[in-house]
Formats: sequence, C-alpha cells, structure tokens
Amino acid sequence: MEESQDITVNAGDIARLAAVGRAAVSNWRRRHDDFPQPVGGTTSSPLYSLPEIAAWLRRNGKSFEVSLGDLVWQRLRTSADDLRLGDLVGSVGAFLLFLHREPRAWREQGRRSLSRLAEVTADLPGSPAPLDDPGLLRLVAELAAEHGPLPAFEFLCERYVEAHSRRLSVTRDDVAALMHRLAVQDGDTVLDPACGVGTLLLHARSALGQEINETNALLTAVRLLLRGVDARVVAGDSLREDGLSDELADAVVCDPPFNERAWGYEDLTGDPRWEYGLPPRGESELAWVQHCLARVRPGGLVAILMPAAAASRRPGKRIRGNLLRAGALRAVVTLGAGGPDLWLLRRPDGERPPSQLLVVDASESLSVVEPAWRAYGEDPEAEANGESRTVRIIDLLDDEVDLSLARVRPQQGGPDFLRDFTGALDRFRDTSATLSGSSGAPFALEPLTERQDLPTTTVGELAKAGLITILQAPPKMSVEKGPLPVLTAEDTVLGTAPSGRTTPDPAPVMVMPGDVVTTVMGAVRVITRSGAALGPQLTLYRVDPERLDADFLAGFLRSADAARIHPSSSRLDVRRARVPMLPLAEQRRYGAAFRELFALEDRLRETAALGETLIRLGFDGLVDGHLRPCDQGV
Repeated sequence: MEESQDITVNAGDIARLAAVGRAAVSNWRRRHDDFPQPVGGTTSSPLYSLPEIAAWLRRNGKSFEVSLGDLVWQRLRTSADDLRLGDLVGSVGAFLLFLHREPRAWREQGRRSLSRLAEVTADLPGSPAPLDDPGLLRLVAELAAEHGPLPAFEFLCERYVEAHSRRLSVTRDDVAALMHRLAVQDGDTVLDPACGVGTLLLHARSALGQEINETNALLTAVRLLLRGVDARVVAGDSLREDGLSDELADAVVCDPPFNERAWGYEDLTGDPRWEYGLPPRGESELAWVQHCLARVRPGGLVAILMPAAAASRRPGKRIRGNLLRAGALRAVVTLGAGGPDLWLLRRPDGERPPSQLLVVDASESLSVVEPAWRAYGEDPEAEANGESRTVRIIDLLDDEVDLSLARVRPQQGGPDFLRDFTGALDRFRDTSATLSGSSGAPFALEPLTERQDLPTTTVGELAKAGLITILQAPPKMSVEKGPLPVLTAEDTVLGTAPSGRTTPDPAPVMVMPGDVVTTVMGAVRVITRSGAALGPQLTLYRVDPERLDADFLAGFLRSADAARIHPSSSRLDVRRARVPMLPLAEQRRYGAAFRELFALEDRLRETAALGETLIRLGFDGLVDGHLRPCDQGV
C-alpha cells in the first residue's frame, strides 16, 4: 500500500507497525544518523513522516508493511488533534453506516451520493460532521470493500481506545459477556444508561443506550447499527437528564463512573427514582443502582459493576439495607481482590422476596459465576457450594449492612472441608508420633456433616452493649527505657514475656489476666499475667466475664485477618469482626478449643525455631568436624 505523503506517525506507531518495542525505536534514533528527522509534534513526542519512516525501514532491512487499516488510522491521526479525533472517527462511522445501507449508491454516484448521508443515518445521535477529505473517503471506502463496514469500524474504534486509554474506561470483554449472560434473555431489550463506547450492548438484539459524552454516544450507535441491532442511543447525563425516561427495558447492564461527587446530589434530592433512599453525596454508585432499577420492568434484572467499597461504606448502609429488605439485591460477585464487584438485582414485582443473598468469589475464575447464579435462580433458599455461598438477609441487617466478600465469604474448604480437615489431622498425628512418640490428638473437634450457621453480631455492637471495653496505649508512648515492663507487638506475636520498658507518666493501660490483645496486623493473644503496660500499635479488649468468654472472643478475632475484614486496607478492622451469639457455657466450650489451638500454634512455632537451630548446627558440625554420621548400615 502506497503511503500518503502527508501522514505522520509517532514513536509508538513506528514500534507497532515494525513489530518492535518502543526502546528499539529510541535506539534507532540514537544510533543511526540517517534516521528521519521529526516533521512535527513536540520534543517529548515528535512526529515523523510515514513515507520517510517506511523508506528508512525498508532500506535497513526491517520488516515493515503498512496495512490499509493502519493507513486509514494514521490518516485520521494526522487529520485531527487528539481532542477532535473522536469526532472524526464518529464521522467515519457515519460514512461506513451509509456504505452499509447504501452500497450501490456509493459505487454508482461516489461523493454525490453523500447528499443523502444525513437522511440515511438519521437514527444516529447528534449530527456527525460530513467528511470533506476525498483521499480519506477513498481509503475508508477501500477498507470497507476489503473487510466490510463493521470490521473496518471496529478496527478504528480499537485504535481510538488504545490512543485514549487514559481517558476512556472500557469494560473488559469477558466481564461484559458475563453480565449479558446473567441478566439478559433472548429477545430482551437491554438498556445501558452509561454506555461509554457500547461494550456492554454489543451482545444485545435490541438496545437502549445513553452516554454523557456525545462522541462516545455516536460511536456506540454506529457499532450497534452496523451489527443490525435495533438500537436507540441518546447523548446526555442519565441522572440529571434522562433521555430514555419513556422506556422500560427488559434488562439493564451498566458500568457507571465511580466516585463522582458532582453527580447531581443538590438537584435530584426529591427525585422519585430514590425508592430505596436518597443516595449520599459520596455514594454516586447507589444513585446509578436505583436509576437502573427504575428503568427496568418489574421482574427485570440489573447487572451493574460497583467499586468494592460500595458494599461496606457506612453512608450507604441504609440503602443497602432497603435493597435487601425489598428483595431487589440478589447477588454480590467479587471479580478481583481490588474490585470491581458485580451486583445482580431484580426489580420487585410483588412476589415474595428471597430470604438469602448469593455471594460469589470469582477472583480466580469467572466460570464459577454463571452456574451459581442459575442454581440460585432455581432455588434461592438452597445452600450454595464451591466458590459461592448464600447468606441469610436477616443476618446482614445489622449496624453495618456489610455485603463485602470479607464479611460473608464462603467457608474455607467448601464441600471438601471435611476431607481436607480429617486428612490434615491424620497426617499431623503421624508426624507428631514420629517426632515425639505421642499418638494422642492435640485437640478434640467434631466434624459436622452440614455446616452450622450461627446468628452473629459484631465486636462494635458488643462494645456498645457493654460486653467489651476497648483500650489503647497513650499516643507517642516510649518503650525504650523505664521501670515499667511493656507488652510490645512483637511480644504479642511470639507469645514472649514483655520486652519493652517505659515510665508511669503518662498513665499507661495496664494489662490484666483475661484481657484480649490484638496487633494491627491481626495477631491475637489472651493475657495470663498482670504487671505490664499495653504497648503502642496494640488494642486491648477487656470482656465482662459474666457475659463473654475471653478465649471465645480471641478465637474469632484470630480468624478475622485484615485482608478479609477490609480488602482495601492492610490493617485489621476488628470492630466489624463477626462473633456468634451463644450462651456463656457454649462460649466456654469454644474458648477451650480455641485455647488449645493457640497453644498448638505456639508449640509449633517453638518447634520450628528449635528445628532450624538443630539443622544449622548439624550442617556446621558435619562441615567443621564436630559431628560425623552414625553407622546406619550404609
């Protein structure tokens, strides 16, 4: 393909066209005096003449060929600056839609046929500017003739998204396909009220879309109409100026903008869409959730991507609670450790709402989501398995209404837990007998054929009720010298005696037997001796022994590690830790078991340290002559 004389390329374009890295292009510029000089751009991002670059590459034996698609794209890049590039791609899309609908008119009349372009593409949003570059029109027409109008436009859209990756947020293709399969049935009219460049609507047969950016709305419409989708796409802000308020979709899919404070809180305070509560100023995502529910028919499904924090942020707890009570929120799917999450909702239609919420961990594979969702749809009251779990809604309606995976994660091991546990216990017994000659079990735990589901509360609620007093050391406390022993974080982790020293001024928090102490990273220990001060970075939980067993509390705090209680933080948010509500006698049974596990953990740590010492001394002794191998019949 002959390169046009006025097309320019940057270093990234050269690297892609020559199938090399950008570093290679930089090396060519430094090492070769005959490398073409820039013809435009800036010092940090120079532009080069495409014909000159092509000639240099061929002269130096570099594999290089400009495809027709790349030639069209580079012509577009040269014809408009970055701010106008999207509009130009949209105009090319309108032309390709015209070619798709009127191929004969272009072949017979050429540019004269474009007088009917606006009429033929009247279903596009806005008024795309006509292309007035004959050379570009010819190239685009050749590209459409060679590959078809749809593949031609998808190629240009892909290049446009790559060039503006920092400005455009595009839903992953696999996530978009999953959302469609979960929420949409054959023949459904699908709405995306924040459609971007249309990724979530590409699988629909009938589509409604709205997008605040006029250029992206145009790109979405072209992509859908070239596919033959019955589509209506409008430009505008769905929350402030709903352009599709006269429509009710059969299903809604949405990847809304996250963390937008200027979403219209002041203007929309009394909006009838807020059926589940006025979204707080900092919870724009909950505005999008309610907008989606208001625009789907009763009984219709909504699949919407949400930031992970939306499941647990305190300002949104009232709306989350109302969504659960109404049966609108049906499932929360974790797609990755840092989010986003996928919420699946159903607009209430008068049927009795389910009593359970489905929670799925799809961070390892999206393939687990669809089977879990289908099974839940068939019987929402059944127990889930694998990487999913059903949680009683009544247990979620507490002071936090925390729906995060950390709060309601599937139990470790799932259906294979009994097998894993008994196998580990048997191996431990064998290993213990080998090391110490003891054949007894280290503790007695009874496997259950069905998982026991206990009503729970939070540590924060226990503190409010007076069962726990939470204390911390004075700020800026020194632990370097003084007459008073100090329990440090390292002492708590290792189970050793207090190793710090401090002065009695300011007044320290003195630990007492029965206190539960935690570190910021999740280590937990029950105090057995008094006489030491609580050190920095430690939190003390002093229980009412007539109502709460200390070892029982410690065991559940031990399982509430930082990553599970709050995925976005490396610190332990213990106030949200769940604790079963049990009679004191039953607490003490649990406490005894936890105490044995804590003791076993300490013994294993000590054994590991002794073993490392033994191994080091063994190697040293054999090497330096202090030890020699025994005669073992070798």
